[in-house]
Amino acid sequence: MNITAEAIFSIKNDEQFKKLAIETFKFQAAHCAVYKEYIHHLHTNIEAVSEIEQIPFLPISFFKSHSILSNTNSIEITFSSSGTTGMVQSSHHVTNVKLYEQSYLQAFNQFYGDIEDYCFLALLPSYQQRAGSSLIYMVNDLIEKSKHPQSGYFLYNHDELLQTLQGLKEKNQKTVLIGVTYALLDFVEQHDIDFPNLIIMETGGMKGKRKEMVREELHEQLTNGFGIKSIHSEYGMTELLSQAYSLGEGIFNCPPWMKVLIRDTNDPLTLIPNGKTGGVNVIDLANINSCSFIATQDLGKIYPDQSFEVLGRFDNADIRGCNLLVQ
Repeated sequence: MNITAEAIFSIKNDEQFKKLAIETFKFQAAHCAVYKEYIHHLHTNIEAVSEIEQIPFLPISFFKSHSILSNTNSIEITFSSSGTTGMVQSSHHVTNVKLYEQSYLQAFNQFYGDIEDYCFLALLPSYQQRAGSSLIYMVNDLIEKSKHPQSGYFLYNHDELLQTLQGLKEKNQKTVLIGVTYALLDFVEQHDIDFPNLIIMETGGMKGKRKEMVREELHEQLTNGFGIKSIHSEYGMTELLSQAYSLGEGIFNCPPWMKVLIRDTNDPLTLIPNGKTGGVNVIDLANINSCSFIATQDLGKIYPDQSFEVLGRFDNADIRGCNLLVQ
C-alpha cells in the first residue's frame, strides 16, 4: 500500500482530496473484507468509480457486528462505543494508533493553534468511568501535550474546577474545558463564572442523565453560566479517527482529510444537494486501515461553504439498506 500518513495529512485542496479518496476506496474495496462484500452486494463497478459521489458508504452498524480491517497488521488498540447495558457496542480496531494521534493533533492545531498555548481541562465523567473511549485517549494526550501544570480531569469535584477556572482567568491563560453536555449543565447550575476567553467544547449527549434539549436552549444556558459568547463542539465518533469542530452556532468544519456528504433518508445510496436534510456520510481518510467511508446514523445538512450542521439522529430502527450483511 502506498497511501502514507504524509499524503493524508498534507492534503491542501479538493483535487488532492478527491485523488486520495478514490485511491483509498479502491484499496479498501480490495483489502477490507466486509466493505468488499458490501460493495459486491451493491454490484458496484469498482474500476468505474471516478468521482467521490460514486463511492458506496458502509453503514456504521457493521462496526457492531463485524471486524472492519483493511490490513492484517496486529491491532494496537480497540476503541469501543458507549451504550446502555445490554446494547451491542461498536468496536473500532486500530492497527496504527499514530494515525489517530496525528489526526487529532493536526486538527486541533488547525482550528485552535498550538496545544502548548493552552491549559486543557476535562469534565467527562461518563467517558472517564469506562474503558475503550477514543475521546478519553485523545483528551489524555492533549492534557499531556499541553504541558500546563493545571491541565487535567475533574470528575465530580466542581468546586475545585471553579477555583481552577478562576485562577486561570486571573492569569489570562488560554483555556479549553471539554465536557459532556450534562456535566457542563450540572456545573453551571451550581456555579457562575464570567470567563469570556474560555473555550467550552461540548461533546454532546445527555447519556440518560437529563432530558434532551434543543441546541439553542442548551447553548444559552452554557453561555450565560460561563460568561462566554459561543459554545464550541467536537464531532467525532468511535468508528472514525478524525473530528470536525464547531466554533459556535453548531456549524462544523472538517480538517482537509475529512469530508461530509448527505444522503437521502429514503434511498441511502443517493446523495442529496446542499441545504437539504438527510443522513450524514463521512469520508475520513485517516481511517485507511479500517474503512474511510461511513454512513452514520446522524441527520444533518451541508452549507455551500462545505460546513455542516448535525440536526439529530435516526430513530432506533435500522437505516434502510443497512442490513445487507447482517447475519
